[in-house]
Amino acid sequence: MSADSPSSEIKHRLGAVLFADVVGYSRLMGQNEVDTYSALKSLLVRLEDACRKFDGHVAEIRGDGVLALFDTASSAVRFAVELHRIADENNKTREEDQRIHFRAGVHLGEIMTDERGVHGDIVNIASRLQEIAEPGRVCVSATVYEQIRNRLRYGYEFLGPQTLKNIANPIPTYCVRSEVEGVTMAATLRPSPVQSEQKRPDTPSVAVLPFVSMGGDPSDGWVADGLTDDIILNLSKFRNLFVIARNSAYFFKAQSMSPQDAARKLGVRYIARGSVRRAGNRIRISVELIDADAERTIWGERYDRVIDDIFAIQDEVTESIVASTAVLIEAQERQRMAQAVPNDLAAYGYVLRGQQYLYKYTRQDNHEAHTLYEQALERDEGYARASAALSRTLNIDWRYSWTNDSDQALDTALGFAQRAVNLDPTDARGFGELGFVHLYRKDHDAALGSYRRALALNPNDADLHSDFADAMVHSGDNETAIRHLKQAMRLNPYFPDQYLWHLGGAYYNLKQYDDVIETVNKMNNPTEGQRILAASYAQMGKVDIAREIADKHRAVHPNFSLDHWAKVQPDKLEDDTQHFVEGLKKAGF
Repeated sequence: MSADSPSSEIKHRLGAVLFADVVGYSRLMGQNEVDTYSALKSLLVRLEDACRKFDGHVAEIRGDGVLALFDTASSAVRFAVELHRIADENNKTREEDQRIHFRAGVHLGEIMTDERGVHGDIVNIASRLQEIAEPGRVCVSATVYEQIRNRLRYGYEFLGPQTLKNIANPIPTYCVRSEVEGVTMAATLRPSPVQSEQKRPDTPSVAVLPFVSMGGDPSDGWVADGLTDDIILNLSKFRNLFVIARNSAYFFKAQSMSPQDAARKLGVRYIARGSVRRAGNRIRISVELIDADAERTIWGERYDRVIDDIFAIQDEVTESIVASTAVLIEAQERQRMAQAVPNDLAAYGYVLRGQQYLYKYTRQDNHEAHTLYEQALERDEGYARASAALSRTLNIDWRYSWTNDSDQALDTALGFAQRAVNLDPTDARGFGELGFVHLYRKDHDAALGSYRRALALNPNDADLHSDFADAMVHSGDNETAIRHLKQAMRLNPYFPDQYLWHLGGAYYNLKQYDDVIETVNKMNNPTEGQRILAASYAQMGKVDIAREIADKHRAVHPNFSLDHWAKVQPDKLEDDTQHFVEGLKKAGF
């Protein structure tokens, strides 16, 4: 066949490419070649059928990889999410070590095809995006994100510009999650300059980077993470110390970055870091505190103890960091720093493992965390921290309707929160959960009182500042709410969309509609801000824009009821609720 024959012509068109492959395919084939091949073949048939339903077609199957073409980015991403759902459904009948999981990548651009297949950078980029996706996840380029961000109600996490193998320029990348609710609570990078430079506070400032687990068993990672979390928690109780929130610190877990670079990005002077190695009932912990300005270690220590001493180690590390940063400690502060130690070390282990699930913010992970916290209370019924944590899982269930009986979940959450503060009135966590329950039971004074108590106990907790601000918005004190939200964003530079949502609500109540629009447009998950965005445009007289946003909202929230929304709003002032209802009605809701 000659090179210029009609059948060898390269055809060009715009479209989206999806590339997906099986995680650990070689291992699966090595364990049971016949079964894996047969299972994958059957699964691919189902995927090809599903692909056609999304107006796409599977162009190639490359071993364990699937290359599919679509006319639109929306169709490609919807199929990618469906692909994972089909795989999960299929895995229910397979042994855990034989389950087939995919990773997927989607890119949008010019597709080149000929009789030999599909070609071009679009294929290479989709393939490389797939490689950096976690199992069960979809990574998409910023080009795809811009097409789907206001059309598809998924969760979007900005991963920053990614350097992909054999791709010349870094590709700004987003991870897509099927559950949007939890993503609004998870810390995230943002494309805007808000996170580029952080002004250092006047008070001594420190960030504790995630401790590294040096053991051979990956399941020991919860020990290192738990130790990191608790040192951050202990430090954050000091009023004269500025402490970066856990969520922002954990952005550096998988990055190889110098302490000086981490300090600059987070806007602090001091960086604490360490490692943990566990062997049987012994634990070895190495810790150092680095002055990023002087580029030197100002304190370091190694602890080689039985694991039962872990609480004493935490207190020693906290005191050493506080002393090294020259913070004045009042006797009351020192007493307040000490945490209530559970009677059973296993209970502490259950709580730490529960945290690993809780911070993933998905329905299933929240359920796993709930189960582990219950096990902690079974081991130690007087463990206040486990009781507060249980209340939090129930509050999250209620917030996102992840339970069949939402009212019961809120009532049960109230009981666990009250139990937590009775067991340990020095722990801010119980008061924080109590504040949330009281707010949505529309007991505003009790909610604000609980949040104030929590912040008095832990003035550096960013999420507490944000939740307190939300309660202030619903109580009519919007200026105070804005101050607390700005403090939350500084303590947690990689703050979640939830902070912006709360801030937008405060600006709306103040009728600062331009500020609402600017704030909501910074959200990585704009479908969650469409109501307040539409209402703001409508109040400004830009009704055409407002109605266009309202139409998009109806496409992703077909069951939204304005009457129901107005009934569940925990506003103390009826005028605030009616102000929002008025804006929504003008927008066409």
